[in-house]
Amino acid sequence: MFRVLSAARTGHIGIMPDEPVFFCHVDTPIGPMLLAGGPGRLLVASFPSGGRARRPRPGWAEDRAALAAAAGQLGEYFAGERTEFELQLEPRGNPFQMAVWAEMRRIPYGETVSYGEIARRIGEPLSASRAVGAASGANPLPVFIPCHRVVGADRSLVGFGGGLPTKRFLLDLEFRVRPPGDTLFAWT
Repeated sequence: MFRVLSAARTGHIGIMPDEPVFFCHVDTPIGPMLLAGGPGRLLVASFPSGGRARRPRPGWAEDRAALAAAAGQLGEYFAGERTEFELQLEPRGNPFQMAVWAEMRRIPYGETVSYGEIARRIGEPLSASRAVGAASGANPLPVFIPCHRVVGADRSLVGFGGGLPTKRFLLDLEFRVRPPGDTLFAWT
């Protein structure tokens, strides 16, 4: 489930102030991840470090029970037991970002594609690869929207808000569960 709430529709990029937002920290093999949203919906997932690490905003209430489904599914993912998430994801972004994130959700578990391929799939020229990279970097729901599955055209690991070691960890996890077939990333 992927509900589109773009900046054009909400009037701004970010969390709508009239929605109650709950948060919790979930221990993972890459460190504690911040989750924010509510029962049945997820607005934010953030790595513990890196250039895009986020902290709870004023007005958010800490409530692990409200995010039990997201926390449970994230734990199953890291245990190698879950290859797809069954949550209502509510990222906020501009129309281009929303298109990129929707396309990233279509990348199968354990497979990779290039930034240029994402551009092509959403009807943009190859020259939009950098814009796709910027949208990937702005992804408010990493892991849930699998931006870690996007690699450079030369099959290299490039750009990742949680850091390249985290990107490598996530891909290695997926490749152990489902070894890569026809994928761009040269797994060793």
